[in-house]
Amino acid sequence: MNSSTPPLAQVDWSGQLRVLAARFGDRTAARDGLGSTMSYAELSTRAHAVAVHLIAKGLRPGTPVASLLPNSLEAIWVSFGLKLAGLAEVPLGWGYPADEIRWCAQVSAAEVLITRERRAVLAAEAGLQVMISADIALHESGATLLPVPGSTPGRILFTSGTTGRPKDVLASHGRRWIGEQLQKACLPFLPQPGSKILLMTLFVHGSGLLSGAWLDCGGEVTLHDGVDPARVRALLESGTYEAMFAPPTVLAKLVGAFDGASLPGLRCIFTGTQPLARGLYERARQIFGPVVRITYGKTECINPITTLTFTELDQAFAEAPVAGGSCTGWPAPGVEIRIGHPGEAPRATGEQDEVWLRASQQSDGLITADGFRPHEPQGWHATGDLGVLDSRGRLWLTGRVADVIKTGGYRVNPDEVESALAGMRTCTQAAITSLPSDYWGEIIIAVIEQPRDGWREELDSRVNALSRYKRPRLFVEMAALPRNPQGKVSRKKLRETVLTQHTLVDGPYPALEAMTKRSG
Repeated sequence: MNSSTPPLAQVDWSGQLRVLAARFGDRTAARDGLGSTMSYAELSTRAHAVAVHLIAKGLRPGTPVASLLPNSLEAIWVSFGLKLAGLAEVPLGWGYPADEIRWCAQVSAAEVLITRERRAVLAAEAGLQVMISADIALHESGATLLPVPGSTPGRILFTSGTTGRPKDVLASHGRRWIGEQLQKACLPFLPQPGSKILLMTLFVHGSGLLSGAWLDCGGEVTLHDGVDPARVRALLESGTYEAMFAPPTVLAKLVGAFDGASLPGLRCIFTGTQPLARGLYERARQIFGPVVRITYGKTECINPITTLTFTELDQAFAEAPVAGGSCTGWPAPGVEIRIGHPGEAPRATGEQDEVWLRASQQSDGLITADGFRPHEPQGWHATGDLGVLDSRGRLWLTGRVADVIKTGGYRVNPDEVESALAGMRTCTQAAITSLPSDYWGEIIIAVIEQPRDGWREELDSRVNALSRYKRPRLFVEMAALPRNPQGKVSRKKLRETVLTQHTLVDGPYPALEAMTKRSG
């Protein structure tokens, strides 16, 4: 398979949704954190109303249309409506400021944005034609919508932007459909009508993909706008939920809040978006049982790229390779993984290098300020992740190419250090970044979020197993780590935040001086 391989000939999004509405009717499709619900029939009616309205406005298939909505029932039916109309959905984070909205619109070429009344002025300031979501889904005309050619641009999604400006990733409707089918094919079990899943992260990313899989099977989606441990606990204790999506950042927050509790009952906790460290997994296992399932996904390639079920996770952690890292499992059907550039000889088992991939559900390419850029020849994509393949063919992620720290002549992956600190009981999270140093090249620094008594002792005990050059030399306490809309910590912003509050005293024994102290 390569980037020129034609995707699915056409996708009948409208027909598929009408089948679900006919099959499940008044059964609840989704509910939000406020208790409002939406049936399958209502989802179909509202989504088709959106599609017909946009088509009547003259928007042709493949036209980029942005959406700016919080996690809500609205976000679901607007997303479905954009698919039905054959448009290129450009979902934006609800918290984006005006300059980021403007930049995303400029790069994606979106001129129309669907949002709520409260953000209409902000969107207009960004130069976009605003449509209020509540006004365009009032009723359905019953019109028949034609299938969408598979090669039509279907979604423009932004990368997390942890290393700079987010990039636009373009996926056709055909590749998007293939990704949705592969997601269902790789589930550890198929949801049954009425099966409930709890989602708390941004709908425009992982939560939206799992929503599609659940709704295709007649399941019920609960979509919360953020993580509230007390509300989550009440839902889990009700015994009515079968699954939950909790990336490591969300899982860490829940584990910290539920420490010492026993909350069995879930069949699966889906996790992904970033590596899962052993310490965090062990704490989660004590609370929820052996129900964590890992996938590896990229904005550039619809999840899953690799999978690791809960029955295989304990064994994987017990078999960590010399390079360390976090196991993400085996490639999903139709996915190819290479360690090192495809034009070079394959790396030996256990040898670390950049992870490259190609897959049938992979995006068509990237959109930058210079225009559209397809993936590498033969369809390969450089992920920017470092990894190894073990003797059983499992992929282990060991860090990011851009994040490697060069200190005292050594190269250190900050993910390895963070893995040793994952699941600390004396803080919410410990993140690793570096500061530029004339003496050391870079200095490894640990930033401790919401520290409690004894954090330094716990941290020291955890890093003692690491080589001395990998241990943090400096430490900063912080009320909240800087995170992007997907919940990932931005090391770049973390470094900038530290330097706005402290001055580095460089040398063989570096130190940090608080700005207030220095100026006083």
